[in-house]
Amino acid sequence: MFGIKLDRGRHAGELKAALGGLKGPLMKVAQIMSTIPDALPQEYAIELAQLQANAPQMGWAFVKRRMAAELGPDWQKRFASFGQEASAAASLGQVHRATGHDGRLLACKLQYPDMTSVVEADLRQLRLIFGIYKRYDPSIDTSNIHAEISDRLREELDYLRESKQMRLYAHMLRDEDGVHVPEVVPELTTKRLLTMTWLEGSRILDFSEADQETRDTLAYNMFRAWYVPFYYYGVIHGDPHLGNYTVRPDLGINLLDFGAIRVFPPSFVKGVIDLYRALQTEDKELAAEAYRSWGFNDLKPEVMEVLNIWAGFVYAPLLEDRKRMIQETNSGLYGREVAERVHRELRRVGGVSPPREFVLMDRAAIGLGSVFLHLKAEINWYRLFHDMIGDFDVEELTRRQTEALRAVDLPAAI
Repeated sequence: MFGIKLDRGRHAGELKAALGGLKGPLMKVAQIMSTIPDALPQEYAIELAQLQANAPQMGWAFVKRRMAAELGPDWQKRFASFGQEASAAASLGQVHRATGHDGRLLACKLQYPDMTSVVEADLRQLRLIFGIYKRYDPSIDTSNIHAEISDRLREELDYLRESKQMRLYAHMLRDEDGVHVPEVVPELTTKRLLTMTWLEGSRILDFSEADQETRDTLAYNMFRAWYVPFYYYGVIHGDPHLGNYTVRPDLGINLLDFGAIRVFPPSFVKGVIDLYRALQTEDKELAAEAYRSWGFNDLKPEVMEVLNIWAGFVYAPLLEDRKRMIQETNSGLYGREVAERVHRELRRVGGVSPPREFVLMDRAAIGLGSVFLHLKAEINWYRLFHDMIGDFDVEELTRRQTEALRAVDLPAAI
């Protein structure tokens, strides 16, 4: 930016170390950026990708103190074995492999010390950054975005809540042979420690050069893992970064992290399908109704036309009844060009205030699209989507959602 020449490889390594040391939300930004093809120079993408599951760890002395705080001074007696070295470390906590007295292999996710203060400090900094950005560029009102990020990050700190969300996903995906969810071990779980069964698997990027059928199978299973919960129950997993799932030998997907989960009102899901049908049929009134159901108020026609540019980009693979890549260019650059065009047009027409629900929806869509790009998957997305939505009934979704949330003692949609 300042015209200073850098050794990109060395600088990328230093940046990874700095962001990993910071933990918290800033590290999550780096994780997301590293998954999107062409979003960063290759040297940075390679280094930051390691933050997905290889962040700097707490040492054993720290771990012992933290485990004693969660399970008491005799905590080691509650396991047949407990690995001193973390098997994975990420933004809010690290995972240790253990064995239960019943012989089950376990994964123990232990939160870093004082993460509540870290997250609150980062959120204050984020509010400051948004405030500066708004003075420079008022085209997007970020107040709802900050509110959504704040609420979801605070929820991620509560591992008892995450254990309920894990059970919710086990229920929603119980009939999906290609998706697997760990079992919670409630007697070894607290607000800052989540113990679950260990699921063995490989990184999905290890399959980026596999044969086409393998890559397409993985993409199919990922699609089902994310969108069966959304279209059948109104629930989205908003954090599809590469450390949150692994691949089994049979190409099934292991989902491993359930912190960033959002439950939507059934009317929001209906709006997603209504907008798809509006784009299909060029029905402007149905599109306007969909945007209104999401909380876009007093939309001027020219603002809606700009929003339709982004919607057309996101829905494009679902509108063509043929096998194709998620983006025909197989590059993230085209998506960036569309986003920049939308941004320019929003500035021209006076800006917009995105509803807070869009934060995790967009994060999920962009993150999954990036995975499909890496896999170079060629699927008939149109048929996959139509098989899923079928004869969509908002009342049936409401019934399923209410029943599922009540079964795991989670609150209703926001």
